[in-house]
Amino acid sequence: MSAPVLEVTDLVVRFATREGVLTAVDRVSFSIARGEVMGLVGESGSGKSVTGLAILGLIDPPGEIAGGSIKVSGKELVGLSEKALRRVRGKDVAMIFQDPMTTLNPVLRIDTQMIEAIRAHENVTEKAARARAAEALARVGIPSPHERLAAYPGQFSGGMRQRVAIATALLNRPSVLVADEPTTALDVTIQAQILSEVQKLCAETGTALVWITHDLSVVAGLADKVCVMYAGRIVEEGPVADVLERPIHPYTSGLIGSVPSRNKRGVPLAQIPGMTPSLAKLPPGCPFAPRCFNAIEPCRHDPRPERTPFGESRAARCRNPLLEGAGLAEARPDAHPESLA
Repeated sequence: MSAPVLEVTDLVVRFATREGVLTAVDRVSFSIARGEVMGLVGESGSGKSVTGLAILGLIDPPGEIAGGSIKVSGKELVGLSEKALRRVRGKDVAMIFQDPMTTLNPVLRIDTQMIEAIRAHENVTEKAARARAAEALARVGIPSPHERLAAYPGQFSGGMRQRVAIATALLNRPSVLVADEPTTALDVTIQAQILSEVQKLCAETGTALVWITHDLSVVAGLADKVCVMYAGRIVEEGPVADVLERPIHPYTSGLIGSVPSRNKRGVPLAQIPGMTPSLAKLPPGCPFAPRCFNAIEPCRHDPRPERTPFGESRAARCRNPLLEGAGLAEARPDAHPESLA
């Protein structure tokens, strides 16, 4: 595996609220090599989107990056000025948001916005930038791209606006692309087209992709590896096939079991009981223990479990992992496992 293009180490993001200071991202670490796709999955409120925003330096008050490191191609992003971050965003790191109107300005034509995105980072003529913008629209399935460049965002449907936002993010072929559930509003045919295009981009240009989603079927077909988040921490990580077929953490097992296609016809859908805990009132011990079918007494009272390696390529934060089903019965951690988080 080549050197990582994105390295996130011990990332901590906090928000000041009336209830106190909440830690939305708690010592999160991962790395992605050139051309690699990593799925970041979990329930709403697990910290996925905040992690993605932190990578682009988009955490504004009352939030802050309180600790850790984010490096893109060896360059540290944490602590950069807003001016320096603007030079990085769109060129080295880009993001596709779930809501396209987060990206698009409703009072500017599409060509104005896409041409500006190119010329902000490259010294090219307006004609060349326009041609590249039209090509990008065509690649995401927008018909008559030259004509549509003259339209305003309000003249597009929600799905079409999302495709424009995706095309804009891909314009400068960034080193790192963060995608926050960008295909949620698209029909399955266009979703498959976008996923194929993103995979092709990663393979051709070496772009590292962080795909944030709750859809495990998308991760199964797109990602090389997966990180599962719960209550601000990564609770399991590893190659996507290993994690989805043989989960170690009970939370991962619960997510997989909740997929409708895995339930028998006429049988009530499997689900994880309870709700994600409030970050202001986390339970003692493991945050997942009150909902866990495999919890033991230390899970409920001992400090939060640390990251423990299982085999060469997998890790989890769990005191009673599902090792037998994962085929890792011989990979039990030592009495004093090394904590890497």
